[in-house]
Amino acid sequence: MEEKEKQIRLDKYICKAAGLTRSDARKQIKAGRVTVDGSPEKKPDRKVSPQARVSLDGKTLGYQEYIYLMLHKPQGVVSATEDDRDRTVLDLIDRPDPDLFPVGRLDKDTEGLLLITNDGALAHRLLSPRRHVDKTYFARLDGPVGDKEIEAFRQGLDIGEKKRTMPAKLEPLEENDVRITIREGKFHQVKRMAHKVGREVLYLKRLSMGPLVLDETLKPGGYRELTGEELANLLEAAGTKTNGERTKPE
Repeated sequence: MEEKEKQIRLDKYICKAAGLTRSDARKQIKAGRVTVDGSPEKKPDRKVSPQARVSLDGKTLGYQEYIYLMLHKPQGVVSATEDDRDRTVLDLIDRPDPDLFPVGRLDKDTEGLLLITNDGALAHRLLSPRRHVDKTYFARLDGPVGDKEIEAFRQGLDIGEKKRTMPAKLEPLEENDVRITIREGKFHQVKRMAHKVGREVLYLKRLSMGPLVLDETLKPGGYRELTGEELANLLEAAGTKTNGERTKPE
């Protein structure tokens, strides 16, 4: 039996395709500025197919069900969809899609790679402990590290959780700079691991998440859509199909 085609509300379609807020989308529809397959439509709750020909002021819109954005998160911004006190990563996105959210979190004072999407299945798989997706960071510490600290990271550390951290990679760079790769996402994990070996993190930047690597041409606060190759590699790493189907979350 064929799966019934997914239908969506017209106001949601306009919101996503035209980059409008939901309230503005409703206003445009009620004003008679929207047509569906050539016929005027004034009901915001009208259900339409993603493949329908929807136009606003005579211009045909293209609907994109899933959105994948690479953001260079700056310091001072919180990884949340909304916050009463601080600016959020979604405040940086000039694309008012109500379903967008950050995949995982970076501390307020941490910058670097953050994936913004509306694909919940992909996010679940990337964050699942069972998938062990690597996250790599550049860190500046308050002192040097050596073989002892490298081995401690490799063995896993007791940072006060029920279980020790999974084995992690600590690579000294120049002076007090290091590269750290972890396979989990515990609260303040990199900072807590550094503290456990007697070092404090002075600066932290996420460089990559699985195969997705921060585009260094993006300035802090900047973002862009993933390339086809980046998305394909990310979906493969998450064990998600690339033909528009979505496997069930683990």
